[in-house]
Amino acid sequence: MSSAEEGRDRREEAVGLATVTATGEGGEEERRERGMVAGLVDRAKGFVAEKIAQIPKPDATLDRVSFKGVTRECITLHSHIDVNNPYTHRIPICELTYTFKSDGKVIASGTMPDPGWIAASSTTKLELPVKVPYDFIMSLIKDLSGDWDIDYILEVGITIDLPVVGSFTIPLTTEGEMKLPTFRDLIF
Repeated sequence: MSSAEEGRDRREEAVGLATVTATGEGGEEERRERGMVAGLVDRAKGFVAEKIAQIPKPDATLDRVSFKGVTRECITLHSHIDVNNPYTHRIPICELTYTFKSDGKVIASGTMPDPGWIAASSTTKLELPVKVPYDFIMSLIKDLSGDWDIDYILEVGITIDLPVVGSFTIPLTTEGEMKLPTFRDLIF
């Protein structure tokens, strides 16, 4: 066969293959190819999910709750939160949410929107003020009766926004016993 005839045969095969594909014939081969592509996409998704799971994420610790001050409206408590950032760039904190409970009752809850940033490659200290109205303190008098302290649980959620991963919340909980100030402690 001459080279001209071979070239013509190849062109005819290519045209025939294009006709088969355009008319929908050869569907089994297309299904096999789609199955292979779907398998590759699934493996790629699994690989990416595994790599994202191995990325270090910021973590946090919550300090105990302590008495901070008294106003006409409420008692202010505070707790320190240490947030560790493993990345070389700072991370925005979207919000802090908290719930302060005692004796199974929610005493105070709230949200602190946009409390700032977590510094790059270091630990950032955040102060969480919790304002407890006096009427809740009066309802807890039975717990205060002998030892003048409150058993508490403080639940905090730190919502941060990470590139690639998206926003997620770091849940924190601390519980303990807080000694309330006496009148003698409030006198300067």
